[in-house]
Amino acid sequence: MSAAKPTSPSSPNKTLRPRRSPWPKRIVIAVVVLAVAGGGWYFYRQRNAEQAASAYRTAKVERGDIRVAISATGALSAISTVDVGSQISGQVTDVLADFNDRVTKGQVIARIDPSTYEAQIAQGTAQVNNARAGLATAQATLRNAELDYQRKTELAKNQLVARSDADLARAARDQARAQLAGAQAQINQQIASTQTSRLNLQRTVIRAPVDGVVLTRTIEPGQTVAASLQSPVLFQIAEDLSKMEIVLAIDEADIGQVKPGQSVDFTVDSFPDRKFRGNVQQVRLSATNTSNVITYPVVVAVDNPDGVLLPGMTANAEIEVSHRDDVLRVGNAALRYKPADDDPAAASAAGGPGGARGGLGNDLPAVAAKLKLDANQQAAFDAALEQMKQRMAARTAAPAGGAAGGPPGGGAPIIMGGGRGPGGGGGGNNNRNANRGGGAISGAARQRMLERFNQQFGAFRESLSDAQRSQWDSEVAALVSARRVPLYKLVKGEPQAVTVRVGASDGSWTEVSGNIAEGDEVVVGTGRGTK
Repeated sequence: MSAAKPTSPSSPNKTLRPRRSPWPKRIVIAVVVLAVAGGGWYFYRQRNAEQAASAYRTAKVERGDIRVAISATGALSAISTVDVGSQISGQVTDVLADFNDRVTKGQVIARIDPSTYEAQIAQGTAQVNNARAGLATAQATLRNAELDYQRKTELAKNQLVARSDADLARAARDQARAQLAGAQAQINQQIASTQTSRLNLQRTVIRAPVDGVVLTRTIEPGQTVAASLQSPVLFQIAEDLSKMEIVLAIDEADIGQVKPGQSVDFTVDSFPDRKFRGNVQQVRLSATNTSNVITYPVVVAVDNPDGVLLPGMTANAEIEVSHRDDVLRVGNAALRYKPADDDPAAASAAGGPGGARGGLGNDLPAVAAKLKLDANQQAAFDAALEQMKQRMAARTAAPAGGAAGGPPGGGAPIIMGGGRGPGGGGGGNNNRNANRGGGAISGAARQRMLERFNQQFGAFRESLSDAQRSQWDSEVAALVSARRVPLYKLVKGEPQAVTVRVGASDGSWTEVSGNIAEGDEVVVGTGRGTK
């Protein structure tokens, strides 16, 4: 019997392998599909967000310095400029000072021909001598008349002469006395006339009245000076060019911000790369009306130790009226932006969630920090601030109808919520128009707000010193009277109206405070229709 042959590998009786599960492959496919779908959704969301963001042009709120300055022009001049004239007429014989010469007080700078006045002095001297001779004659006549009167008086007593002769002798004596007084007066008159001639002779020598520099000279040797109607100006002397002044013409709209002591920067065309400094010395009240434009002169004191500034130079000046360091600021384009009437952002300006926040409660702690309060004062401030917040919360929770029934802009909402006062709230189109109008507060409303505020913080205010109380009142008055305007923050691609208080502005940047923070995106314009 033959042995059985081994089964070859190629035989049809193969060993069956186990079948693989299809789920891992399906799971991988599902994951890939979900990833693709998620990526598409993410891309779709990003694209929509970018499109929404690109619908508006924005700028960031940042911190920085704001310097507010008033620009004006004026001419440099010496603080004291003396016009040297002549009190007498005559021909100029000598001119001893020229342009730019330094002169000292009493120095001879010109001479006028003295011959006329010398002749007058000689004539006056002769007239005085003649009057003295007449006085001697009058004295002799008086002595004779006195003796004749005495003799005839004695004879009349003894009835040796008639009484009429004694009376005639007395009259002759009195007449001689009058002639003597007239002769003495004539002498005094001639002496005074001669003294006048001597004074005029002294005035033929023109002397410098002050120490200084000759700016102008208007005479030449041989020129005739006529001083009959008014004193002619021969020289103009600047007393001290190391200290000068600028007289600026400031518009009436800006003059209220100018105060003595404020810093002034200016340049002159001769040194365009160099900046000079001065200080406001005086704000004059003499207004000037030029083509219905009212300006006031402001005097700026300038030091000129190196003498590079010359009288008459035109100064392009800037008066620094305010300087704010490290404050929140936005570009002025953000304050000028207003949404279209059909834009949803326009409705939020009337009373959106951002418009009623950011009131004085956010600024008061910063004001208190400037006062350097002690522990008791800080506790009083915290208590008053907490009570104000509670009253504000109670008013916010009250029914809308009850709140609407109160006085416009009244009560705690004005104090706490910047958006509830004039220019900041109330609701509806009226509020929106007020925002666009700049949020001006009338004087009466401001006064009522200050009175309510003083009641709320009365105990804290009483705990302050006089200096602290003055600073507190000043800061609070500035906060209450601050102008309120709407800004539009970009939140999740959509603009949201926020009422803020605006402060100093330099023309490019404006200080803001309220419900706004550094880094926020604010709308400065629309980008719809642009690529």
